[in-house]
Amino acid sequence: MSLILDSSSLANQIAGWTSLLVLIVFLRVIIRFGIEASVATVAGAFAVAVAGTGAIAVAVVVARTFAIAVAGVFAIAGTFAIAGAFAVAVAVAFAIARAFAVAGVFVFAVAFAIVGAFAVAGGYAVAFAIVFAVVFFLVGTYIAWRALQGEEKFASIRNFAIAIAAFQGTSFHNADLTDANFSQATLKSTNFCKAKLTRTCLQKVKMLDRVRAGTTYLKHAKLRQVLITGQGQEKKFDNFDLREVNLKGANLADASFVSADLSEANLQDADLSRAKLVKTQLDGTDFTGSTLTGAYIEDWGITNKTKFTGVKCEYVYMKLPTKDNPDPLRKPDNRQEVFADGEFGDFIKPIFDTLDLYHNHGVDPRAIAISLKQLAEDNPQAELQIVGMEVKGENNFLLRAKTAPNTDKSELSAKYFETYNQLKNLPAQEMKLLLAEQDSRIVNLENMVQTALYSSHYYAVKTILILAANPKTTSSLRLDEEVREIDAGLQRAKKREQFDLKQRWAVRIRDVSQALLDFKPRIVHFSGHGSGDDGLVLEDEMGNVQLVDGEALAELFKLFADHVECVLLNACYSEVQALAIVKYIPYVIGMNWAIGDKASIEFAVGFYSALGAGESIEFAYQFGCSAIRLVGYREHLTPVLKKKQ
Repeated sequence: MSLILDSSSLANQIAGWTSLLVLIVFLRVIIRFGIEASVATVAGAFAVAVAGTGAIAVAVVVARTFAIAVAGVFAIAGTFAIAGAFAVAVAVAFAIARAFAVAGVFVFAVAFAIVGAFAVAGGYAVAFAIVFAVVFFLVGTYIAWRALQGEEKFASIRNFAIAIAAFQGTSFHNADLTDANFSQATLKSTNFCKAKLTRTCLQKVKMLDRVRAGTTYLKHAKLRQVLITGQGQEKKFDNFDLREVNLKGANLADASFVSADLSEANLQDADLSRAKLVKTQLDGTDFTGSTLTGAYIEDWGITNKTKFTGVKCEYVYMKLPTKDNPDPLRKPDNRQEVFADGEFGDFIKPIFDTLDLYHNHGVDPRAIAISLKQLAEDNPQAELQIVGMEVKGENNFLLRAKTAPNTDKSELSAKYFETYNQLKNLPAQEMKLLLAEQDSRIVNLENMVQTALYSSHYYAVKTILILAANPKTTSSLRLDEEVREIDAGLQRAKKREQFDLKQRWAVRIRDVSQALLDFKPRIVHFSGHGSGDDGLVLEDEMGNVQLVDGEALAELFKLFADHVECVLLNACYSEVQALAIVKYIPYVIGMNWAIGDKASIEFAVGFYSALGAGESIEFAYQFGCSAIRLVGYREHLTPVLKKKQ
């Protein structure tokens, strides 16, 4: 400050301002980004200061004040060097909680800075040294306090301080503390590094934040508080390693454990209502007496060692909720039913008694057959036995096999898919040669998979509902030809067993509603006239025109949104109705202009031919548009696909 106020020397003022700016930058970085990030800043600041000093020296060499400028900047840079150590020292003092230690640190910092300054630059640096010592005392104290509060960016300071303080505390280093009870104990400065904390009880302990946690689950500040208070509702523990943790009786309602590891954890009598247990590892976890009502259990990793004795659970969800589907895949399916006492354990048991091999992105029956045979031969102790095959949605397949008790299903699954993915990527000729070398068991297994994939017994058949209307006062349409061609195309399709065509003709408004109730279709196809904003053309009791607007249709389809996947409005100017319906239905196809009979038939046949071949709705739409263009019609841009947002 003295240099800045020294009006008699330009060099002193420049050196003072340069040092002050560097100081401000350094303090800003250390407080915002932490000690580690500030190291680079210190180095950069030091370099800038030295370079600046050189420039100053050239400018004021005639006045012979170069030595003073150098002294000022080097005093600043030298003081920066002790800032990190000072903050650590204050943190250690706080961790040990001895007043003289704090005072000693402060005196040391002041003395060191003053002596260093005197040694370099004489009297001018004394003012710098005192100011900087006070500033760094305050900043160091602030950093130490934030570090001990669990601030992540100062974690290195906190860990080091507690490690030093733990030298005088109790050490459980490498100790086996399985089922130990520390309830209401004071654990300040205790060393738990490498300790085995299996189901260790830490309820109502004091100063758990001052223990040396090492790599144990005690390193998580959020978890430490739950262990002490038992209150973890709405907390987020996603991806945490919580193996063997003791959360007995804890309130974990609405907590999230997505992809966390709770294997061997004690969750007895815990409240896990509506908890997210998605992809959570639960090998050997004890849920005895816990509450799981409303929990989300998509892909959770339970095993035959997971305990569900006395679990209280009225219902669970097999998927995470979304904005459009807040109650996804509820079990029991009937929302009026709940699990009776003890029923949840019976419901969930088959899931962890089997090896589930889930295939997506297309299924190759030959690769499945060879991979499973090889897995069984390489692992005879697993006693693999196929107990089920199930198609899950489009082109996804689940193969379920029973295994011997205590089999490592994760290892078996990894081996199976390593072989399966290699085989699936083989060229067709190599696969053919490989199959020729296999015995009849491969052929039989391949046939079983093929049967499961293409048989309606295993595959959820999609109902296509065709609604046709051509009132007597409107121009005649070739609706019968359109439906006949659609049916013929599906009959030729590779996956024709997966579709069931239903038809209703000369439909009135009540006919549409009744057909949706009767058939619960996945795809609804309307053939007839459209009149833009006025609505679609249906029939009244006398066979005359009756218009129904898009909003009315949208409200109707809203009631069937849980199973209708696509609505195709093969009528002129029907884009208006499509925009209304797509608020509730995933895919809706309408026409943005008038479309002729031949073009509409070509589009419909192409669309359903692609679906029958196992393609997606989006691909089928593009295929239908291409079919119009291939025969030379210019209406290939008339059909428009709308997707629910």
